[in-house]
Amino acid sequence: MDEITGAPDWARLDWPRATERLTVRPATSEDADAMYAYRSLDPVARWMTRQPTDPEQWRTDSATRNPYTLMIHLDGAPVGDLFLKVEDAWAQAEVRDRGAGVHAEIGWCLAPAHEGRGYATEAVRELLAIAFDGLGLRRVTAICFADNEASWRLMERVGMRREAHHVRDNLHRDGGWYDGFTYALLAEEWRAR
Repeated sequence: MDEITGAPDWARLDWPRATERLTVRPATSEDADAMYAYRSLDPVARWMTRQPTDPEQWRTDSATRNPYTLMIHLDGAPVGDLFLKVEDAWAQAEVRDRGAGVHAEIGWCLAPAHEGRGYATEAVRELLAIAFDGLGLRRVTAICFADNEASWRLMERVGMRREAHHVRDNLHRDGGWYDGFTYALLAEEWRAR
């Protein structure tokens, strides 16, 4: 983990990483337009924390997202992105140093034209391999709106367990309060799969 930004230490890993059908690599500022193209679509933006509406602002802001973003490519073309933010574990003061940089929150986004073929599942499995096998993390979490069934079903497909069901704790841009789910996976569970 980078001591200044808290970003994962991508340099320790070999890039790009290949799965059966996809390649994954750290995002660059040149990926902003491709990301905007699918993230600005209503079916995608509905569940994302931010709805892109201005391509120029998206490009400007991409520099702050890039330390945590990986691009998913199919046959050399971008089809989605992954998010991995390394975090410290909650720890008591006397052992806080042992909890530094051992957890991560993950997320994903796939262009709608490529949904339904297992690409997201394949990419998230690679993201978990990066987290556990590549970066040596001990715990990974992911959150979603409870109504985003595709997202929580993917979490279950990759072996994550639902740890929390939060009742109306998420304010959606439509003005409604939605339920949320938190899923998690430990390194030992990943290795035992």
